[in-house]
Amino acid sequence: MATQSVAVEEVGQLARTGQDIGRISQWTLMRRRFMENKLSVVGGIILIVMYLMAGFAPFLSPYPYDELDSNSIWSAPTAIYMVNGRPSVCSVSQSLDTNTFTFVSHLDCTKAYPVKLFVHGYSYTLFGIIPSDVHLFGVDAPAKLFLFGTDGQGRDMLSRLLEGSRISLSVGLVGVALAIIFGSVLGTVSGYLGGATDNLIQRFIELIMSMPTIPLWAAFAAALPQDMSVVKRYFFITLILSLVQWTGLARQVRGKVMAYRTLDYTLAAKLAGASDMRIILTHMLPNAVSHIIVVAALAVPSTILGETALSFLGLGMLPPAVSWGVLLRDAQQVQVVEQHAWLLIPAVAVIIAVTCYQFLGDGLRDAADPYS
Repeated sequence: MATQSVAVEEVGQLARTGQDIGRISQWTLMRRRFMENKLSVVGGIILIVMYLMAGFAPFLSPYPYDELDSNSIWSAPTAIYMVNGRPSVCSVSQSLDTNTFTFVSHLDCTKAYPVKLFVHGYSYTLFGIIPSDVHLFGVDAPAKLFLFGTDGQGRDMLSRLLEGSRISLSVGLVGVALAIIFGSVLGTVSGYLGGATDNLIQRFIELIMSMPTIPLWAAFAAALPQDMSVVKRYFFITLILSLVQWTGLARQVRGKVMAYRTLDYTLAAKLAGASDMRIILTHMLPNAVSHIIVVAALAVPSTILGETALSFLGLGMLPPAVSWGVLLRDAQQVQVVEQHAWLLIPAVAVIIAVTCYQFLGDGLRDAADPYS
């Protein structure tokens, strides 16, 4: 009898659990499954931090990203010492080595300059609306604090890295947003209407997918005028990167819509007199939203890499614009990298961003899988 009562209690508990699960929405289940993937959660947190740093780039940058300093050419990352219990830096002077024709830095630690927080520096406008001159850290003149060193013109690499993240990280989101619009609309129309419309759209997709991606991007980017403004060039580069991103999404959305259009709720909507546009917007696209989100998260890394590759080759963003690809152009020569290894720091930022997006995409894909 005791065994039977325990079994009955377990069955009742399972029944109550099933009822609770039945009341949970799909999005809640997806969120719970996503939170179980620790790598995806960590990747998402790191990406949020990177986007926050890009948004607050002027506040985090100790110097203007385009400020030239002839006395700090190819300066190595500044060493920080503990002096009187406070992190401090020594003043640095440079001299030209006539044997190697390179600049050599000389430390003068007779006077230490403490690193301060929330210091006043150059003026900027945060988010385009908040004027300020406060920066997270800095040192008093004449000392300089270059955490990531400087480039061949004495510009602070940390400030340029933060400024470049604003273009490199946002170009992936904007490019994928355009690809989602193209892919979702054309894929849904193709799968729902079928017939000659489906055949025409699919042949057009196959034509685009048969073209090599990098040469196609390079050809369109090379056609842009060299004297184009930074804003216009940014817009056209994102448009170029999204030209081939939407084809795969369109194919996948088409397959899902072809399955949805034969289901009972779609046929019931047709019998109720719903228009094709209402059926597409109300029944087709919402059911494919989870899949579209997953594809978008996995497509952002390729867009970031595409912009980096084009800018690295001199076909993407061009100076005075700053992106991670533009910064890596200085690292094209092996001799320069051997002497100034800190020029590869933007490559580390690209690797971190792409890896985190891959983790995030994998977690979203597992969470959206109805059979998981």
